[in-house]
Amino acid sequence: MSTPMNNSLPWPTEAEVLPLASVRPVLDRLASLVNTHDEDAETILGLAVTEEEVAADPPPALEQIGDELGGIRVRGLTMLTLQIEDRTDVGPYTLLGAATSFYPLYETPEAAVVLALDEDGTPGAVYGIGEDLALQLAAEDLPSYLERFAVALEATLAELAARGPAAEDSASERDEAAEQLMDEHLFAEILGMSEDSDATDVPLQDPAASGISGLPADALAVADLRTAPVGSRVDLIEVEVPGDPLETHVVWSERGRVIAVLGG
Repeated sequence: MSTPMNNSLPWPTEAEVLPLASVRPVLDRLASLVNTHDEDAETILGLAVTEEEVAADPPPALEQIGDELGGIRVRGLTMLTLQIEDRTDVGPYTLLGAATSFYPLYETPEAAVVLALDEDGTPGAVYGIGEDLALQLAAEDLPSYLERFAVALEATLAELAARGPAAEDSASERDEAAEQLMDEHLFAEILGMSEDSDATDVPLQDPAASGISGLPADALAVADLRTAPVGSRVDLIEVEVPGDPLETHVVWSERGRVIAVLGG
């Protein structure tokens, strides 16, 4: 049974706020794409500009970005969000830790894309989580993920436009095409759905033998992705621990690039 999580979360406040200037070019690119293809895409307004009441509770480090951008919808489907309202610990989030240790950027019942947050709230790497609950490194940080998302969005909207005006197209077929195109250009690869994936597997190690300092004292295993390329994958279910691996959970450090597995 799903365990709802309080929307008013006890976020750590030590992290520096991610500056808006670091993502200004990609935000402008996203806005331009939406304006050009307004039949198929729309912007979810940021918290500082929307007139609607929003129950989302993003981490403090995303304040500047979240004030300006709330997300992107394609054919009514949310493909990027910085305004997640309901948090849960089931489905793709089964092996993740506290709700304050990650922030969803995209989710379905079976998969998600999350921004890892260190213990002090510092935003780090972005990971895709597929049905097998493996973590796949989607981007080194949020700005890089937004760039990757923009490339996929541009390709998707161009192909939708090639179908002709939305008013002359079947709405249901265009909606389905949009979902398939975003999968093809982005989500299939980072959620482990691509048949020709050549992801590098990063092994889980004994913490004592890993040479990594500062790990939790009760860590059962650790994966080091500090030098791993984007696309690298960690299979959490394969960890050899006492009891059921589904009772374990992860914590991040080193800006999300070190993943420690803890017991339930």
